[in-house]
Amino acid sequence: MGSFSIWHWLIVLVIILLVFGTKKLRNVGSDLGGAVKGFKEGMKDGEKPADAAQTPPQVGGAGQTIDGEVKEKTKS
Repeated sequence: MGSFSIWHWLIVLVIILLVFGTKKLRNVGSDLGGAVKGFKEGMKDGEKPADAAQTPPQVGGAGQTIDGEVKEKTKS
């Protein structure tokens, strides 16, 4: 199956253009670009240090363990 020449790729490109059309391919490209941009912005937001005001409060105090017992639920 080896590597394809440039002519093979040009034929594939022409077939894709005939099947999908340029407008639909342009829309797919812009959607993909927007998704990548949103992903990059999300990664930048994740790199910012978390403020103390943004962290959720701890329930039950710091370093405190709550023990409990699980009982089986019976059918009623």
